[in-house]
Amino acid sequence: MSVLATPERAGGPQNQAQIIHDVLMGRLQRGEIGPDERLVDTAVAAEFDVSRMPARDALMRLAHGGYLEATTRGFVLPRVTHKEILEIFDLRRLVEPRAVALVAQTIEKEKLDELEGTLVSARRAMQSGDTELMFKASERFRNGWISVIPNDSLRKVIQRYMTPIQVVRMMTFDDRVNHPLIVDGNTDLHDAFARRDAVAASDTILRFIHKGETAYLNAVNAEQAQATEKSA
Repeated sequence: MSVLATPERAGGPQNQAQIIHDVLMGRLQRGEIGPDERLVDTAVAAEFDVSRMPARDALMRLAHGGYLEATTRGFVLPRVTHKEILEIFDLRRLVEPRAVALVAQTIEKEKLDELEGTLVSARRAMQSGDTELMFKASERFRNGWISVIPNDSLRKVIQRYMTPIQVVRMMTFDDRVNHPLIVDGNTDLHDAFARRDAVAASDTILRFIHKGETAYLNAVNAEQAQATEKSA
């Protein structure tokens, strides 16, 4: 039986695309889609027993979010080099402190409350060991504050390097040691926003970026150690 059971139960193409998107997102977050695997819309449509349109829509949305990369032969995990990822960390140190400082000065209470809700979800997911839900809540928090950066050009710069950020997230999220660092860092950032403290927000994001880079380098070293053991 397909994941959607029947097209009628899944609703129209838009709802079908959302379900496919969520299922594939879960697989990506759990590391079930490898770097050599290609996702083709016709094959995805066949798996979910739907037409090609909602399958392709779901894949395009994942590509737009930086989770997949479109090629002439299907969709694959983003190809980002180690050097590019390290360069993005340098870029983040330059632009994100200014971005969160602006958010701290301009964010509205409704958005603050929304961000607080994602923190509650993330902490509950961390305590229950639900990595997938933890990932989604953390992503909603980051996308939430990025969406209200009042400088449009600055916001677009940050959104352009979504792909390497997603690569780092997928490499580091399985290690639950990183989960408290993420939740606590986001909590500190929210508190700075709530206090309208631009300096604290800037300092918080700088520490957060440093911890993210450290987690990434630890993951790279672990992968290299495993590769050495297999070849020995």
